[in-house]
Amino acid sequence: MKISVERGVLLKAVSQAQSVVERRNTIPILANVLIEVEGSDVTFRATDLDIEVVDKAPAQVERAGATTVAATTLHEIVRKLPDGALVTLTADTAAGRLTVEAGRSNFSLATLPKEDFPVMASSEYASNFSVDAPKLRRLFDKSKFAISTEETRYYLNGVYMHIADGDDGKALRCVATDGHRLARIDSELPDGAADMPGVIVPRKTVGELRKLLDDDDMKIAVSVSETKVRFATPDITLTSKVIDGTFPDYTRVIPVGNTRKMEVDASDFAKAVDRVATVSSERSRAVKLQLDEDRLVLSVNAPDSGAAEEELAVAYGDERLEIGFNAKYLLEIASQVDRENAVFMFNSSGDPTLMREGTDQSAVYVVMPMRV
Repeated sequence: MKISVERGVLLKAVSQAQSVVERRNTIPILANVLIEVEGSDVTFRATDLDIEVVDKAPAQVERAGATTVAATTLHEIVRKLPDGALVTLTADTAAGRLTVEAGRSNFSLATLPKEDFPVMASSEYASNFSVDAPKLRRLFDKSKFAISTEETRYYLNGVYMHIADGDDGKALRCVATDGHRLARIDSELPDGAADMPGVIVPRKTVGELRKLLDDDDMKIAVSVSETKVRFATPDITLTSKVIDGTFPDYTRVIPVGNTRKMEVDASDFAKAVDRVATVSSERSRAVKLQLDEDRLVLSVNAPDSGAAEEELAVAYGDERLEIGFNAKYLLEIASQVDRENAVFMFNSSGDPTLMREGTDQSAVYVVMPMRV
């Protein structure tokens, strides 16, 4: 195998592949990327047995072939090469080496046989449809902050993507929760998605998927089965197993009877929470909200480190309310707001609080209060 690839093109392909590779591996081949050359394209394939990414790049091909090489090492080499360099990869399977050449730089890397590389079994997908990249980006970006990191409740360690009844009929919906906060985001239902089975997309897959969604003009081909989900652009295919578990009935925790409404500038609110939380104790990071007519006082009282208070003008016309929250959760929810105003709906100091972005009903957030 012998190919030449422009450094920028190679770096993009290799960096996507190596990010899937786990840093600590008991199976040596899983630390490698499979490089396959066919026609005028080279593909880079990496897997951790749960996720597989295949990245295709154009190349000047002298000899076709395939080999596997340490993904992280290859990525580091290419990253450190000068911009615009032409990188030549030559595989000598008999010697078990891959030579990487660019200008006056020359590297010789150990390889492992391509036959040892595990390729994810192909799957029959129950549902295939296309989604514009910005829509998919919004669904996952606005929900992923609420993914649980608690390993015991493994079924919460991802984003639940499914079809649901939205305000304007059927919708493609993403939900994530960790029991303390919840995000529920809707997007219009794409053609061909009506029969899609609901799947829990793992946290790592959500992170890898995000890298495919930066191009606003891109359409993402989505394929879903009961056990796998695949996201594909013309150059990159990301296939992942889904979490084998049942996502809880999240509709039960979304409050419907909250009548106390506060409207506040989302940016001002987030900055004020951030400022007063500076003195809160790291463990609880509790912030108290005191609401009076058109006035909000944010306060923190940490016996060990001090106290802080800040007043904000808000639109609020209900009776006086005092409620406490974890500052981190409030900040994360406030930072999801794209519009100017955040609308908070309260019931009492012990009940979950609902937040929406202005008049937009397609994004709903829930946060549990804490005692302060």
